[in-house]
Amino acid sequence: MRWRLTLLVAATTTLTLIAFLVPLALLLRDVAEDRATDRATADVQGIVPVVGTAERADIELIVDQLNAPGRRVTVFLPGGGEPVGTPASRTPAVELAATGTSLTAALDGGREIVIGVGRSDGTAVIRTVVPADELRAGVTRAWLVLAALGLLLVVVGLLVADRLARSLVRPIGELSAVSHRLARAELGARAEVPAGPPELREVAGALNHLAERIQVLLREEREQVADLSHRLRTPLTALRLEAESVRDPDDRARVAGGVDALERAVTGLIRQARWRSEPSTAASCDAVAVVRDRVEFWSVLAEDTGRAMRLSVVDGPLPVGVAADELAAAVDALLGNVFAHTPDGTPFAVSLSADRVLVVSDAGPGLAGAAVSRGVSPGGGTGLGLDIARRAASSFDISDNPGGGAAVTLGLPAALTTP
Repeated sequence: MRWRLTLLVAATTTLTLIAFLVPLALLLRDVAEDRATDRATADVQGIVPVVGTAERADIELIVDQLNAPGRRVTVFLPGGGEPVGTPASRTPAVELAATGTSLTAALDGGREIVIGVGRSDGTAVIRTVVPADELRAGVTRAWLVLAALGLLLVVVGLLVADRLARSLVRPIGELSAVSHRLARAELGARAEVPAGPPELREVAGALNHLAERIQVLLREEREQVADLSHRLRTPLTALRLEAESVRDPDDRARVAGGVDALERAVTGLIRQARWRSEPSTAASCDAVAVVRDRVEFWSVLAEDTGRAMRLSVVDGPLPVGVAADELAAAVDALLGNVFAHTPDGTPFAVSLSADRVLVVSDAGPGLAGAAVSRGVSPGGGTGLGLDIARRAASSFDISDNPGGGAAVTLGLPAALTTP
C-alpha cells in the first residue's frame, strides 16, 4: 500500500508538471525568438532614414558599421545592381518588400526580416537574417532549469507522499499485529489509538472493544463451566459413598475406579476453566503408563460384553506434552465411543508406538465415511468425545480399517520436559 500511494503521487505530480512545464518551455522558446527578431528589427529600422535619402556611398558606410558586430544586413537599391552590405540573392520576401511591404519570413537556419523603404527613384529593401543560434539563445539553459525544477518537485512530492503513506501504513500494520496476537489467544493485546485519520482511530477502538468483549465472554463461560463442575462435586461424593458400600471387592474396586476417573475429569475441567493471570507451565506425562491404566480399566467392561481386546504399547516410559488427566480423558473418550457405537462382541485394539502415535481401532461398522467435525458425532451423539481426543493431540485422523471398522489415530505432542 505504501508503494502504491507513492507511485500514485509520483504519477500525478509528473503529469501535472508535464502539463505545466511543456507549454512554459514552448512559450520561452517563442519569447526568445521574438526578442531576437525585435532586436534585429530595431537595428535595421535605425538605418531606414539613411536608406531613404542618402546616396549609395553613405548607405554603404552605415551598413558596414551595422554589420561590424556580426549583423548580416543587405540593402537592395532600386534599379537592381549589386546589393549593399552582406552579399545575398533576392528572395521571394525581398521581391514582396519591393512593393513597399515590410515582413518577417522563416528561412532555413534562421529568420529573414525585410523592410521596404521608399526613395525618390523607387523602393529600396533592407534585409537582415537572424540566425538560429541567436533565435535560440538562452532557451537551452532555460529548459534545463525547468527540467531541474520539475525533477526537484517530483522528488519533493515523492518524499511527502512517502511520509504520508508511512503515516497511514504504520497504524494499519500495528492493528494487524494486534489482531494476530489476539488470534494467538494473547487477549491482553491492545491497539494504541493512532494519530492518523479518524477511520483508523475508529478501527483501533473497535478492535480494543472486541478484545475486551472476548475477555468478558471467555470469563463468563469459564465461570459457568467452573460453577457447573463444582456442582458435580456433591453427586460425586454421594457416588463414592455408594461405591464404598458395595460388598463385592471387585465390583467395589471397579466402581471406585470409575468414580476416580470421573473426579479426575471434573478436576481437570475446573482447572482448565479457572481464570489465570499467569501462563501455565508445560504439561507432560508418561503416555505408556496412562494408556495401560485406562485400557486395564476398560478391560473389565470388555470382558463383560464379550469383546476381544489387543493392547500393543512401546516398552519403557514415553514422555508426551499432554497432562495425564487430559490424555486419560482422550483414551476414555475413544474407548467409550467403541463401546457406544459398536455391537457387543466387537473386538478392538489399542496401540502406542515409539513415535508417540496412539491408534484405537475396532471391527465395527466404521465411521470414516461420515462427517466428523466439532460437536458432531457420526454415531448420533454429541461429538464431545472426539473433541476431547482432538484437543489432546497434535494431529488427528479417522480412517476405515481394511478389514472393516474404524481407526482413530492421534499424534501426541512431544514433551518439553521429561515427567
